[in-house]
Parts: sequence; structure tokens; C-alpha cells
Amino acid sequence: MSPNQLRQAYLDFFAELGHAILPSASIVPENDPTTLFTGSGMQPMVPYLLGEKHPLGRRLANSQRCFRSEDIEEVGDNRHTTFFEMLGNWSLGDYFKEEQLRWFFTFLTQKVGLDPRRLYVSVFAGSPQLGIPRDETSVDIWQRLFAEVGIEAPAVDHAPQKGMQGGRIFFYPDTKNWWSRAGAPANMPLGEPGGPDSEVFFDFGEQWQLHEHSPFAGQPCHINCDCGRFLEIGNSVFMEYQKTEAGFIKLPQHNVDFGGGFERILAAVQDDPDIFQTELFQPLIRQLEQISGQAYHDSELARRSFRIIADHVRAAIMIIVDGVEPSNKEQGYFIRRLLRRSMRSARLIGIDRAFLGDLAPIVAELYAEPYPQVKENQAQIQAILESEEQKFARTLDKGLKEFDKLVQDRGIAISPETAFYLYETYGFPLELTLEMAKENGLKLGESRLEADFIAAFDRCKQRHAEASRTASAGKFKGGLQDQSEQTTRLHTATHLLHQALRQVLGPHVQQAGSNITADRLRFDFTHPEKLSETQLQQIEQIVNEQIEADLPVSVETMPLDEALEAGALAFFGERYGETVKVYSMGRFSKEVCGGPHVDHTGILGRFEVGKQESIGSGKRRIYGYLKT
Repeated sequence: MSPNQLRQAYLDFFAELGHAILPSASIVPENDPTTLFTGSGMQPMVPYLLGEKHPLGRRLANSQRCFRSEDIEEVGDNRHTTFFEMLGNWSLGDYFKEEQLRWFFTFLTQKVGLDPRRLYVSVFAGSPQLGIPRDETSVDIWQRLFAEVGIEAPAVDHAPQKGMQGGRIFFYPDTKNWWSRAGAPANMPLGEPGGPDSEVFFDFGEQWQLHEHSPFAGQPCHINCDCGRFLEIGNSVFMEYQKTEAGFIKLPQHNVDFGGGFERILAAVQDDPDIFQTELFQPLIRQLEQISGQAYHDSELARRSFRIIADHVRAAIMIIVDGVEPSNKEQGYFIRRLLRRSMRSARLIGIDRAFLGDLAPIVAELYAEPYPQVKENQAQIQAILESEEQKFARTLDKGLKEFDKLVQDRGIAISPETAFYLYETYGFPLELTLEMAKENGLKLGESRLEADFIAAFDRCKQRHAEASRTASAGKFKGGLQDQSEQTTRLHTATHLLHQALRQVLGPHVQQAGSNITADRLRFDFTHPEKLSETQLQQIEQIVNEQIEADLPVSVETMPLDEALEAGALAFFGERYGETVKVYSMGRFSKEVCGGPHVDHTGILGRFEVGKQESIGSGKRRIYGYLKT
């Protein structure tokens, strides 16, 4: 059964049972400011679960595109992904446990063809503290369903401590068998709907020896064990409660909220615990094998790298197609993080050339039938991937080399100060430094806790920012009188513009004056002729690339002679005293300057070139603007 056949079989099955089939909502929530991404099929359904009438009725189903950013660092094993499809069906005050459990069991065993002997289920053990009883109703339904196919289904407790115990049905507490958007009842905000659930697991069997070769080998194996032998493929949530100040109350209607992992069900159909062996990923992996010259099964490093790239590029494309572009904030930040992690993984398997654009047509073809918008926007997606890869490639390669050098020089630990040095000097992301430190077995400073390390890193940034502000606060020749937030941003952009002009036009370009208001910057420079439209576009592009690279801005105080020897630009010699301030923006720009600057370029916004004009023989004037 192909991916498209499985998806359609599910939708057809529930359509025949009177469900209206909904299109997938956007992966970027349109009317929910509380979250960046749609992380489950039920997310767009919350108003209707609380009692609002849905225009299409009380029985609904769909396949929803989802993204979970919290799983980024989990990707690399055989079952975690950041992007996935959630097969869902809902009853809004219509059918309940009896119908839901029977229908899903029928779909799995009769429509998909899974062996019922390989299916195991979990149910809610109850909570006296919450006043919510043990779910004996679901146990009774499951036992009857298994009995109909000749399978005895004992229900057992304490599986984490005692293992399988010959059971088919397993009781778990609310940390495992309660579902809401916020997780367990203790984490739910007031007003949030939730309820007990019943999960179905597929057993890949003992022949893979997954438990024996896992970190959990010394513990009893059970269906909720993380060894990978048992894979959850569907979760029926009986959404009948709402959290209030007085505790949990019954909702006006009993709801069913079912979610089944599409990629996971496909892995069960193919009887392979590695979801990356399915046809949703194999075309991408085959392309990566061709580019890298390595095979997926060559080593654990190869498998992990292939999985990260395949998942992350697919996820980035699905976010891009919903109108988001890489940036340093909100959803755009996660696109950038996914692509940078993909590039780093590519280096580990010998890919040292641009490759992201090669994968876009494959993803477009894989989803041409269910999500044609990917193929319709393929050219734009490809251009975004290639642009982002080009921007980060140099930073990545320099940062990797410097990291390796630091590891060799400093042994078994990495300090927050070292991580900040990589960030400040090379623009190297903290999350990559942390990941590489773990892979190399390095201690995280004096503490082994990642949270402590990140807090110390943030303190380094704060000290740097305070030092920059202090250095800019005094009165000195060359300083700006207007130090408002907008003029500070424009002044920082002037440095980027200056260096971009030198890159495009040549090193003869020298600053001949500048003026900044709250609305725009004006920059005068030496150049003998009018700039062409192509040159203006190149300059604008370079400035925006440096903004998007989120370069750290640092300041040092030193003698003027030393600053000039270090390569700092300074063209108004008579304006500076013997001691000057040198502002550096990553490794892109270094300039003697007295005015204030932002702490990192990513907050500047988008830079646009305005008009240009001549201001005398051999001099030009150009205007620039920042758009937020």
C-alpha cells in the first residue's frame, strides 16, 4: 500500500461512515496567537470540541499537516519526525467509545490488513485526585473486539515495573493516557478541554532485538517503552472534560478526538520499525546517497544524518509553502534552524556542496496529489532553500573548523564563553554548538545541565550588550546626537551599506559623509559614476544577507594606530582622538565609529536602497531605509 493509497483509504473509510472530509488547515495557525505551529489535528477543532456547532456537521475527518518544533533534537532515530501528517476523525457530541474503538480496529485489521495479534492497547488508569474513574468501559470494548478475532486480551497494571505480564491491554496514569494540547491535567490551563485516551500500538516483534540494543535493555519492556519495539499508531481521545478553577467538569457534549500518525501506520503496513524506510522518505534518501557517495546503511552516523536531512528539509518546505520565509524570529527561525541542522548533517556524510535545492522537486513530487500547492510553488521554494544555504555555508564551514580546533586545544569540556565566542565571531548558532558538544562527549562547562549552560551563555550575551551600550553612552567626537532606537538601527545599517558598497564597487569607495534621521539614512561616498540597477540590487541583497545572518555587533576600545593595523576602516582621521572605538559586525564589517549600534543585526528589519544622486566630481549620495 503506497502512502497516497493509505491516506485515501482512511478518508474513504470515514466518509462512508458519514464523516465530512475537511482539507488540511495551514501548518501556521491563522487565528491562534498562542502557538506558532499546528501540532495536532485537533488544534483547529477546539471551538467545536467546546460546543460550538461545526458548519459541516458532527462527524468530521481529515489528514492534517503538523509540525512539532520540540522534536527537532529527537530526529535522528528510526521514528521521530518534526513534520508529520495526522489522520484524524472527530465526533462532536455524536458517537463515543463503542463506535470509535470498533471503527479504528476495523480500519487497521480489515482495510489496512494489519495482523490483530500484533496490536496492543493502553487505557487510562483513573485518577482519584481528579475524581475521574478508571476506564473500564474501553477495556470491555477492546476485550470484545479481540475476542471476535480469537484473541484473549488480559488487562494488566504496572507495566513499567513488571513488563508485559502476558497482557494485551495496559493501564497507564494520566502522564501517559490523558490528552490535551498542554499534556497531563497538571499542565492544562483553565478552560482547556481534555480527556482520557486509548492508544493502539503495533509490535514489530522480537526479531529486530530493538529492546536488547537500546538504552532500556536493563528495564522491563512494555508497550510504552522507548526502545522502539512497540510503535504507537493511533490515539482515541475521549474529550469529555474541561479544566476550571473548581476542578474538572464534564463538557456539554461527549467528543471523540482521534489522531493517527500517518507515517507510523505506513511503517506498520511495511512491517519495518524504521519509518525512513517508507516511500515517504526513500526518494529523498536515494538522492542523498547519490550526492554523498555514502549508503544509508553504511553506519549509524550515516543513518542519523540521512534521517535528519530528509525530515528537516521536508518540514522546512511544508512551512515555506504556507507563506513563511527563513528569518530570525517566530516561524521563520525554525525554518532557518531546520536548514542549518540539515547542512551540518550533510557535512558529516561528505556533502560539501550546495544540495538543498536538489531535494525540493522530490518533496514536491511526493506530495503532488494530496498537497499540490507544494509543486505549484516549487520554483519559489527552491530559490529560498538555495539562498538560505548560500548565506549560511561560509559561517558553517568556518564555525566547524574553529569548533574542531577548540576541542583539540581545550580537551573534554566546552565553556559558555567558548560558545559565545563562536556565536560572536562566526555567527555560529548555540544549538549547533550544544549538539556538537554532546556528540563529542564534551562536558557543558562546570555543569552537565544544558539549561545551566544556556543561562550562562545568555549572561555572556547580556554582559556584551551592556558593555556595548556603556561604550556608546559617553560624549565623544564622532558620536550621534540622536540615539533613538530607529536612528541606532539605521546607523548600524550604514556600516553594512558601507561594506556592501566596497564589495560591489571596489576598495576605492570611502565614506565622504553621512546623515541619519528617524526615517532614513543618507550616505555619501567616493565613486566616479552612477550605479547601475544591477549594482544597486547587489548592494541591497548583501546588506539584507548580513541582517538575516544575525551577526553579533561587538565593540572594542583601542589606540587609533592599533585599530588601523587591525583592518578597521577610518576615513575621517582628524575627527578621532588617540583612542577610538572599533565596531565589528561578525567578520563582515570593522569600522572606527563613535555612534550607538544594535547588539545584533537580525533586529534591523529589511533594508531597501532608495534614490542615488551626484554631489560633485567623483562623489555619490545614496539613501537607505529599514522596513520592519
